Amino acid sequence: MSNQESDLAFLEKAVPWDKGNKIADFDEGKVFDHHWGRTINAGDNSLFSALTQMYNPLYFNAEYAKSEGHPGVQVAPLLVFNTVLGMSVEDLSLRGPFVGIGDCKFHKPVYEGDTLTSRSTVVKRRYSESKKGAAIVTWKTEGFNQHGELVIEYNRSNFLGM
Repeated sequence: MSNQESDLAFLEKAVPWDKGNKIADFDEGKVFDHHWGRTINAGDNSLFSALTQMYNPLYFNAEYAKSEGHPGVQVAPLLVFNTVLGMSVEDLSLRGPFVGIGDCKFHKPVYEGDTLTSRSTVVKRRYSESKKGAAIVTWKTEGFNQHGELVIEYNRSNFLGM
C-alpha cells in the first residue's frame, strides 16, 4: 500500500469531532473551571524570557531576585498571562477569532515550580445585529497558584459563529 493509499484509508475511518462550546453554551454567569493546570518550570521561564527578549534580571538571575526580596527567580508575567489564556482556549474560544483583552491585573508574583490553574466566568454575550447567528462573548478569567491565591485576572472577548 502506498503512502497516499494509506492516508486515504485513514481519512475514510476518521470520525469528525465537533470541538468547542457554542454560543448557546455561554449564559451570563456560567463558570468554566479549566483543565489540569500547568506547572511552570525553569526551562519554560528561561526560554520564554530569552525568546521574548525580557531582559529583567528578576526572570533569569536567582541571586538578583533574592537581593530584591524574592525567594527565587520570578516567572515572566507575560508567560503567566499566556499560560492562563492557553488553559482557557479549549473551553472558550475554539469557534471564533480573538477580539481583545482588558482590565488585566497581576496580583502576585509567580515563581518557577508554581502550578497555575484557571477559571472563567461569562460576563456578557451580545448577539451581532449585522452577522446573524454570531455573537461577541466576554469572559472574566482568573489564574491561581497552587495555594489558591489569585495571581492574574483579565477580561477577554471573542467573536463566535454558530
